[in-house]
Formats: sequence, structure tokens, C-alpha cells
Amino acid sequence: MRVWPGRPYPLGATWDGAGVNFALFSENASRVELCLFDSADAPKESHRIDLREQTDQVWHCYLPDALPGTLYGYRVHGPYEPTKGHRFNANKVLLDPYAKLIGRDVKWDDSVFAYPIGTDDLQFDDRDSAAFAPLAAVVDTAFTWGDDRPPRTPWHKTFIYEVHVKGMTMRHPEVPENLRGTYAGLAQDAIIRHLKDLNVTAIELLPVHHHLNDRHLVDNGLSNYWGYNTLSFFAPQASYDALGNSLSPVHEFKMMVRAMHAAGIEVILDVVYNHTCEGNQMGPTLSWRGVDNAAYYRLAPDPRYYMDFTGCGNTLNMQHPKVLQMIMDSLRYWVTEMHVDGFRFDLASTLARELHDVDKLSAFFDIVHQDPILSQVKLIAEPWDVGPGGYQVGNFPVLWSEWNGKYRDVVRKFWKGDGGLASEFATRLCGSSDLYEWSGRKPYASINFVTCHDGFTLK
Repeated sequence: MRVWPGRPYPLGATWDGAGVNFALFSENASRVELCLFDSADAPKESHRIDLREQTDQVWHCYLPDALPGTLYGYRVHGPYEPTKGHRFNANKVLLDPYAKLIGRDVKWDDSVFAYPIGTDDLQFDDRDSAAFAPLAAVVDTAFTWGDDRPPRTPWHKTFIYEVHVKGMTMRHPEVPENLRGTYAGLAQDAIIRHLKDLNVTAIELLPVHHHLNDRHLVDNGLSNYWGYNTLSFFAPQASYDALGNSLSPVHEFKMMVRAMHAAGIEVILDVVYNHTCEGNQMGPTLSWRGVDNAAYYRLAPDPRYYMDFTGCGNTLNMQHPKVLQMIMDSLRYWVTEMHVDGFRFDLASTLARELHDVDKLSAFFDIVHQDPILSQVKLIAEPWDVGPGGYQVGNFPVLWSEWNGKYRDVVRKFWKGDGGLASEFATRLCGSSDLYEWSGRKPYASINFVTCHDGFTLK
């Protein structure tokens, strides 16, 4: 197989019409191998390619013979020293953090853990995970968008409908059975007509980033329905694809967006950049942990452990420039390539934690505000997390709207008949100027909602 040096940018696997450039960031690795697989059922890789080129902590190569659909992963070498924050284990095949398509999902097995199950995480596991690890597939991003244009509905005219791709369509009698629970099902005339009848101007999709079904769920015949357990920040959830073809989710998602735009409906994504699916120190080694644990995650003063502001075991390291780049690259990808119109950021306070406290002047907000693409789309914060000082309703900067939890609570109390709320009810109904006006934001900074997916139902 021919191997050329390639380029360190862009990160991920990039098909240029003649071959594929592979680029992986790892600051602390000593060696990186690119692993190519012949099929999703292959028990091991068919080729291992040493990435001998390294530029500014990015390992890269170019394969002139590679095509879209190529299945690949990485083996990353380095120290396994959990007490120093390093968890490299080259026996584990790793998913590219920039994977734009999942060619094979995780097959749960003890070998996808970097330590022997039944011991503590300081022990080293030498079993090979090649037959069970998630694999990325090279994607061809070409798509005929035609005259697709973002609706750009003004904020003061925006009516958002929270939607789960599967839940919205799975039992709908007017959606063909073979399309139920899919992106294609969501694009059906019956669904769009229903949204238009409600005067909806934007759908907010619960997570469509490809997510992990945790082992204990799979063992009990269950799945993670909501999807707040991200395995890839670039790849659309493969199970929402009607064809069941590992190469088609990207294309089908784009068709859905194009159909929504044609009806004047914006598409907003609920995104989870605060943590990943790898959990705490006892979790599996699937991607970021094995690529460079100390770079990708916020580690505790004892670096064996993780800072956890999310209740999910880990927190992405927003202090590292390459982690910030990954998030920004992901956001821009979904706007420029997938044509989405905005984002709702899950537990957004976590993204603002520069050191420990929430800092609204954090690097994340600075780079979003100056970005010529992201500063022009809808940005919605869930303005809290589970860490100290995490409740930040009213404290996000300009350009941002927020889920107004105070509106939700007061409206419910007023509706229930609690007394002494008329004044605050009026303030909330009119845009909560006490929360937003001081920072120069308009009433539309308040996303007024009464219920959502979080279990605080109307019943």
C-alpha cells in the first residue's frame, strides 16, 4: 500500500477525490498506528500503518488508494500511568475523535477496557480490542443542496418544538413503516404538515451525535433513548438511518434538513460537549481516553481521577486549545456541511469553567463570538450544570439565548394556583428584563418554556 506524508490539517479523515488524508492529534503519544479494516465483521485490521509524520503534535499520512467507506481506527502508543493522567494502551483500537461516520458500533467485550475487569484501573490489560472497538468510515461529503437556504427566522418570531427523531415518527400512522424512527421519516410530508399546523418555526433535535449504549443497558436489553452519551461529535446517529447502510446516515440527515428548510423550518441541534461516553476512570477506552487522556479531559488534582461537573463521570478539558478546536470544528461542520441553523448546549455552564468557577468571559465564548460562521446562528444555553455555582440563568453573554428555568417554575406555580406570583409572572411573560436587560440582551434572550424532555412533565 502506498503511503505519502500527508498534511496535519484538517484533522480526521478527509477524502479529496483522489485519496484520503488522515490526521490525529495526540500531544503525549510516542507512536501512532493507523489501522485499516476490510469489513465491519473483521476480527482484526488488514493493515497497520505507522504514522511517521508528526507536525505540531498532529500525526498524519495520506493514502492515495483509499476511498470513501474505508473503515479505520488507531492504535496509540505511550505510557500507561493513570496516577500521572496517562492511559495509553496500544492493544486497544480507538475511534478517531473526528470520525464523521460510524462504520461499526461498539461490541461490548472486556477487551475494550484498558484495565482488566474485576481489578482496579491501575492495572494494564493486554487483550486486543480490534474485533470489538468502534470504527470510523471515511465519508464523501458531496451532496446536491440545490437552492437550500437557511430560513433565518428572527428570534422574536421563533417557535421551537423539541423533537426526538425516533419518538416523533416511530408510531405515526402516516409515516411509512420502513421510514419510522429515521431522519427520512422526520422529513415526511405528514410530519412537516403537523409542524406547520402548529406554527412551529424550528425543530430542536434531541442529540443526533452518535452515542453509546452503555454496557449495563445492552446487557439488560435496553438502550440509551435520549442520546446524551456522545461517542462522536461529528457523526450522525447511525440507528436513525432508514437504509441501515453505514454509508448513508450523512446523506439522509442532509435530505431531512433540506426538506425542513424548504418548508421554512429551522433545524437546531441539542449538543453535548460537556462530557463524553467514556465515563470515569473505570469506563471503557474507546477514543479520547486512549488518544490522549491528559489533553482531552479535566483531571482532578490527583490526575488518576476526573473533574466531574456533569454527573456523567468526566468533563472535557476546555482549557486545552485542541479540545476547543475540536468543539469549534464540530460546530462549524454541522453548520457548513450539514446546514443546521443553531445549537442548544447541554449543561452549558460546564463549557464556561476556565478553572473551577463558571466564567462568562471564558475562551469558549470568546472564540464563538468572533467566529464568522457560528456567531451568525442561533445559540441557546442550558444555563446550569451540577457543579458548584453552576446555576447561571441570566448570566450568559450577548449572542446567547437561554432556557429560562425561572420562567418555567413561575408559570407552573401560577398555573397551579400558588399566590403572590402575579408580578413575577408578568415579568417572566414579558421577557424577564431583570435577567437579561442589564447585559444588553433583548427579551428574546429568554427561551420561555414550560416543559421539556427532562422529566418535569405537565402531569
